[in-house]
Amino acid sequence: MFVTAHIVVPDAGAAAEWYALAFGAVEESRIPLPGGGVMTVELRFGDDPVHVASEFPDAGIVSPLTVGGTATVLQLTTEDADALWARALEAGAEPRHELADQFWGERHGQLTDPFGHRWNVAQRIRDVPPEEVAAAAAQIFGGG
Repeated sequence: MFVTAHIVVPDAGAAAEWYALAFGAVEESRIPLPGGGVMTVELRFGDDPVHVASEFPDAGIVSPLTVGGTATVLQLTTEDADALWARALEAGAEPRHELADQFWGERHGQLTDPFGHRWNVAQRIRDVPPEEVAAAAAQIFGGG
């Protein structure tokens, strides 16, 4: 068993182009619709597929832009977080949490894409023992 992300955007064709530009995603397949629209595009981010679907509000298929936000975050783990971060910003992503070295051992930041989806950009920089991560988290977020 495995999990494959499906995300909804206003226009899957335009989003596929943006994800290729910003994150280096590679298009695997698409389902075109009459009139030039696109139902869905399967993209590959490294080895992992992500399905990107166009919005169809009448069917209840809506994007974060329509509902006013998202609680979901997708993470891109890379060997060069700084380069991927810069590429995404240049393509129009908005930073939510700046890219920085984090206590859990990653260089990590969070972006919002033009379609309302949140993306973590992460790079493993060091191994941190679980008890050290837990102690730092308790100190930062209030361990009660």
